[in-house]
Amino acid sequence: MTYVIRLLVLVFLVLGLAVPPALAWDRGEVTTFATLPPGASHPEGITVDAKGNVYVATFAVAGTSSGTGQIFVYDPKGKLLRTLNVEGSSTLLLDLAFHPQTKDFLVLDFGNKQVLNVNPANGKSKVFATVTGNAGLNVLTFDAAGNVYVSDSFQGIIWRTGPQGGAASAWVTSALLTTTGVPPFGANGLAFNNAADAMFVCNTGNDQVIRIPVSGGNPGTPEVFVNSVNGCDGLIIDDSDNLWLAANQADEIVVVDPSGRAIAKLGDFGGIDANGAPIGLLFPASLVRSGGFIYVTNLSLDLRLFGLAQTVDGQWAAQVTTHTVSKIPAVIPSVPGLP
Repeated sequence: MTYVIRLLVLVFLVLGLAVPPALAWDRGEVTTFATLPPGASHPEGITVDAKGNVYVATFAVAGTSSGTGQIFVYDPKGKLLRTLNVEGSSTLLLDLAFHPQTKDFLVLDFGNKQVLNVNPANGKSKVFATVTGNAGLNVLTFDAAGNVYVSDSFQGIIWRTGPQGGAASAWVTSALLTTTGVPPFGANGLAFNNAADAMFVCNTGNDQVIRIPVSGGNPGTPEVFVNSVNGCDGLIIDDSDNLWLAANQADEIVVVDPSGRAIAKLGDFGGIDANGAPIGLLFPASLVRSGGFIYVTNLSLDLRLFGLAQTVDGQWAAQVTTHTVSKIPAVIPSVPGLP
């Protein structure tokens, strides 16, 4: 009997070894694209110009060396070309983008609740657009006519102004664009799909993506498109209408297809290196595609700096002394079961 038991145990062990390992998401390879200069902190907004140069704005909670908002400009290989001290701005800058028609360089000044038109060579600026109320201007995008849309994280509004700027009007106001969650930002990243018949908006505190139907340039009723994107922050849409979402509380990029199904989870957090820089992604905030890569800002923000509730990565963020921008190949790995 003992021999039979031993034989059965051996068989089970062999069969166990023959079982294939469990499959997991192929998270790609995250590498460091650029390192901010010493003393610069919390990279947030990111965009790319026609030459492939990368512009990074900082949400500098502790201030900057110039006392104004700063933007760092890198060449396509990650070499720092220049620092823009944005004239007349607060030190809390968020999104930035080049207008596709006028080529104006638009920058959101979160601290002063306005949109600036900045000279990308020297940082000189003038006010491009204004809003009303206790605004939390976060991300901007454009339509085919050149109108500018800006998410307001605090008031649950998508503001719109024309190509030349001016006083913005509320294009959409909805409770679905507000939050009582953590982080305390409602409407955040936003973009139109390729047919321009819908705008998608991240709601960071609610871990949601909101879909706003659009007809003839006019918005319909906002609705929840998908849930459970942990800290949905930056958002871009590719040529196949897949949504690439920066999940700032999960330290990953989640790719969602047009049906709302997750088809990729890219990147992860791997600790802090010997130079005080995050390994991989830490509080990824904004993303932009250029060539074959997605560039991602590691905001690395401890919300306790604002007297807010601690998040799971807050203590890690507090250890960061060297702030970085990451990159990852713009590839959706194959997943069994997907066509």
